Parts: sequence; structure tokens; C-alpha cells
Amino acid sequence: MSDKNNKKNIPLHIVTPVLLTAVCAGIIAAAAVKPADKLKTYANIAFMGSLKSDPYDPSSDKTNGLVIKDSDIDLDYSGKTSETGEPERPAFGELYAIVSADALGINVPVYWGTTPELLEHGACQSSSSSVFGLKGNSVVSAHVDTFFADLSSLKEGDTVTVYTNYGKFTYKVKELIEFGSDNRKYITPTEDDRLTLYTCKRELLGASDRRIGAICELTEKAFYTEKEAD
Repeated sequence: MSDKNNKKNIPLHIVTPVLLTAVCAGIIAAAAVKPADKLKTYANIAFMGSLKSDPYDPSSDKTNGLVIKDSDIDLDYSGKTSETGEPERPAFGELYAIVSADALGINVPVYWGTTPELLEHGACQSSSSSVFGLKGNSVVSAHVDTFFADLSSLKEGDTVTVYTNYGKFTYKVKELIEFGSDNRKYITPTEDDRLTLYTCKRELLGASDRRIGAICELTEKAFYTEKEAD
């Protein structure tokens, strides 16, 4: 009689561990969803974290009072220009420039200020850096998986052009750079006129703490001196 009961219980002994394993796997998978979402969010904003001067509230994942203003940037201005002029300081969240690089085949919109939301729309320029046309370091960054996906393909000597509604500024790639996320050497104010482009170094898994980019020296200023007819 005892042998018969044992034989009947054998399937139960086999099935129970299998069921427990499946249930545990489901719980672990569900628990991993939220951390994965947090990791993705961190990866999206980490590379610009040291430059933030915006009203971003990470606890709510919302930007307080952000108004995104899209502008039409003229890429074909043919009127008169001057080497001197008055740059126009943009409002926070305003699209005020286009960064173009023929070597990469890109025309990237540049927004003034840095928030995760703006980084979804284009590149962002740190509001603590110099407006295009003013002396100093203009620091622009974008996601490596979107607008600056090919930034690593820039070479020394390549031309980078910045278009605004008040002028066109031409740069030449002077130096390719790589630095850590906590290194501010390349993103602080400078005495010379330069454009610093950078993004995260691409990693197969997880967020990268390395940055890659290019320092570009200004070679030509062309401020627009007349308005073209519509």
C-alpha cells in the first residue's frame, strides 16, 4: 500500500519544483522591469548631468515650465554679411541653430538649454556656454543613439557649419577628444572661439561613463546684415 502511494506522489514531486521555478522566474522578470526603466532614463540624461542649469525635477521626471520653441533656421541666406555683429541670445528651450557636417551628412537642430525632453528633439547647448557668435566655448551635445550617432566618424580637418537666424559660423575640427563623465576639462569656458561637440561613447550594455567628441576652431564669422524678402 505504501509503495503505491509513493508511486502516485512521484509526479507531484517532479511537477512542484518546475512550477515553483516558473513562478520565481516570473517574479524576477517583473521586478526587473522598473530597474531597467530607471537605467534607461539614467543613460539618457547622465552624459549631460554635469552641465545642467535647467529647472529639471528628477523626482517627478517633468520639466517645470518648459516651453519648446521651434524656429525656422535659414540654411540658404544669400544676403550681405559682416565679420562683426550682435548675436541674439535665445530663450530656454528655443531651437536657435542648426549644426551641419557634410562629412557626416547631418543637419542637427540645436536647442538652448539641457533637459531630457529637449534631448529627444535634437542636440542641446549648455546655457552656461557661449552663444554662437560670442567669444568662448560653445558646448553642444546629443544622444549617441540618435542625433550624434555618427559623431565618432568626424576627422581632424572636417568642416562643421553652424546656422542661426543672425549669422553663419564655420569651424574646422582641430582635435578629437575622449574624457570621463566627471572631467570638465573640455566643457568649461575658454578664451578662444571654439565649438565643442560630444556624446556618450557607445557601449553594448548599460550606460557609458566615457564621452567622445571633437573640438572645432572657428574659421569664419558671417553675421547677416539684411533681411531677405519672404
